[in-house]
Amino acid sequence: MLSLRILSALLLPLAALAAKPSGDRFADFHTKPQPLKLDDTKYTSLTTAPRDYSSIVLLTAMDPRIGCVACQAFAPEWDLLARSWQKGDKQGKGRVVFGTLDFADGKATFQSLMLQHAPVLLLFRPTKGPDAVPDPSPVRLDFATGSQSAESIHAWLSRHLPEGPRPRVVRPVNYMRIGMITLLALGTVSAISVAGPYILPLIQNRNLWAALSLIAVLMFTSGHMFNHIRKTPYVSGDGRGGISYFAGGFQNQFGLETQIVAAIYGVLAFSAITLATKVPRIADERIQGFAVFTWAGIMYLMYSFLLSVFRFKNGGYPFHLPPF
Repeated sequence: MLSLRILSALLLPLAALAAKPSGDRFADFHTKPQPLKLDDTKYTSLTTAPRDYSSIVLLTAMDPRIGCVACQAFAPEWDLLARSWQKGDKQGKGRVVFGTLDFADGKATFQSLMLQHAPVLLLFRPTKGPDAVPDPSPVRLDFATGSQSAESIHAWLSRHLPEGPRPRVVRPVNYMRIGMITLLALGTVSAISVAGPYILPLIQNRNLWAALSLIAVLMFTSGHMFNHIRKTPYVSGDGRGGISYFAGGFQNQFGLETQIVAAIYGVLAFSAITLATKVPRIADERIQGFAVFTWAGIMYLMYSFLLSVFRFKNGGYPFHLPPF
């Protein structure tokens, strides 16, 4: 017990010496992990002139009851920037100190600055030494343009700080993301290798690609994109208690009108394809003749209806085909 007391008495002067400030404010601040957690007193000590270093202070409000979403979102980016800067400039050649003052710890400072929102970034440049500036007031960055990243704040600081090191932002390796991408890539390769013999014939099927191409052509030639761009109504009233399926004029159309026109085009295309490819293969002449007249009649009726729709949209069009 006596030996412990003697040891404590011997170590007490050393502890007091270690806790005693060195007289160089920058050295005292720089040796601590960045960003420094500040209160009103430490903020004053860090920013009071004269100073031969640059101090960067983030004024924030992390209390969930305040509900500062921007403060919560920027906090990890700010910590990453401060740690990267301190790690990249271990010798302190750039003479830069980072600090964070939360509203809960610095209400007097917030009131003196008359801050009505957060976060706000203040850059205090040196007031003495070779990099001193004549104006001691801080350079202020408000987050009015949205959320900021560590890289964007790094670029802003690089424009305003004196000459010196500009340690880059080093983001930690996201092993989870790398693992997920690797697993996804391996899973995709495995799925392709297993399902390849079944999928390849389907991809190489000309009829499938012809059908998909025909559907795409019918959609876009009938005005499908026009409906999405103009946000056209599906149908409209005709003023007499009924429904109007077609809109007059070439600058107007309805959603149902587009579907009707696409169906007409589809029937016409299917009729032409059948007459050109299927009907000639019919061995029975009577059935072949009946098929020719049937599909030709369908084409005639659909084209007649299409002309009637065109005349409705353009009243001056002089041509038509009976029965429409």
